[in-house]
Amino acid sequence: MTPSKSTTYAGPMFTDPFRDLAEQKIREAIARGEFDNLPGAGKPIDTEVSTDPDWWIKWKLMEEDSDLSALVPTRLQLRREREKLMESIAEMPSEQTVREAVKQFNSVIREELVRPIPRGMPVIVVTTIDEDEAVARWQVETR
Repeated sequence: MTPSKSTTYAGPMFTDPFRDLAEQKIREAIARGEFDNLPGAGKPIDTEVSTDPDWWIKWKLMEEDSDLSALVPTRLQLRREREKLMESIAEMPSEQTVREAVKQFNSVIREELVRPIPRGMPVIVVTTIDEDEAVARWQVETR
């Protein structure tokens, strides 16, 4: 028998025992007050988060206080390392140490420069360090 146009639909013809059990457990927990005083209770939901498809991974990284430097493109990481190396030159004990640090850094740069840039990624320029300029800077800063 098909419902007539005046008949209203009252829901499914059968019940879902798992759904009913879950709803019962939730109602019981509410009655016991287990949802009272939860963090964020009574505060509006952040709707900016809900429109970002990556909200959950950002939240998880923040929640776990994760090191996000691994998410930064390699060339950008190398630019930061270059700055740190140049800042630390004055603390190096000898000219030989400066030369070795610069050679090691430059070899990493050269390896990165031969790698293809992934499609869609912006070109990030990172340059090698001139050994003689680094040594000259070390000599000026250590005087």
